[in-house]
Amino acid sequence: MPQALVFSEYGGPEVLRLTDVPLPEPGPGQVRLRVRAAGVQPFDNAFRAGFARSFAPTTFDRGGGPQRMGTEAAGVVDAVGEGVSRLAVGDEMLGWCDGAFAEFTLVPEGQLAAKPAGMPWAEAGALTASGQTAHSALHSLGAKDGETLLIHAAAGGVGSYAVQLAVAWGMRVIGTASPRNHDYLRALGATPVAYGPGLADRVREIAAVDASFDAVATDESLRVGAELAPGRAGTITGDPAHDAEMGVRWLDTGRDLTSLDELLGLYSGGKLAVEVAGTYSLDQVVEAMQEVATGHVRGKVVVTPA
Repeated sequence: MPQALVFSEYGGPEVLRLTDVPLPEPGPGQVRLRVRAAGVQPFDNAFRAGFARSFAPTTFDRGGGPQRMGTEAAGVVDAVGEGVSRLAVGDEMLGWCDGAFAEFTLVPEGQLAAKPAGMPWAEAGALTASGQTAHSALHSLGAKDGETLLIHAAAGGVGSYAVQLAVAWGMRVIGTASPRNHDYLRALGATPVAYGPGLADRVREIAAVDASFDAVATDESLRVGAELAPGRAGTITGDPAHDAEMGVRWLDTGRDLTSLDELLGLYSGGKLAVEVAGTYSLDQVVEAMQEVATGHVRGKVVVTPA
């Protein structure tokens, strides 16, 4: 039988277990994807720990069975459900879904786009969620051509996409990161700055900031963002009430094929790189999630079930 990662109670990585599951059958409008790669998000750790319970309840919260994990995947269409017209068995696709940490998962046809020819599976599995989060958040922030944008945690999964999108859209980018990632940020087109005491002054020495995008939500990043870009500081993480008290609003992180197609176009045109920090097998998901939990990953961690 195929395997999937599940959990039946909130907690640390120890609540996760790899279990045999029935081969899922696609319903109307769905395809079955044989997963080749699935990106790991900071959200996955928060979801498993119960921190997202108020807006993302689990199946066991709703009286169902164990909860599966993983929100982005790339793989090969293995079967199609009734009414599927755009995809066929054998198509290589990537997109957003539920239950990506598995050998097989079901995905609505409208949440998948074609994997570019020659794109490695690990990169395909790491693009969708963080790339679309960055895309939607920057639009929500109103960031535009000619502005100077401060990005906190600029070398991380979401941050590195935000840097590249902002540069592609004509913005000047200042990115916070540890010194070991400064050359990486320069290669992406950003001016790097180290976080820590005196951050606001260091940013001011580089340029005045029009807007701030926060992908980490520490007290320092929230305070500096609100100070340097009052009224135009936004985040995608942390606690909404606390962030608001600090003067930072939550940004939209929606998903749609239009934004995914733009990301894939930039990738195919050489204007968007996918940084894979490491790959793990399906039985190493705990280790993968622990690496992401350190908060010091450059780019994305990826699980490769096949």
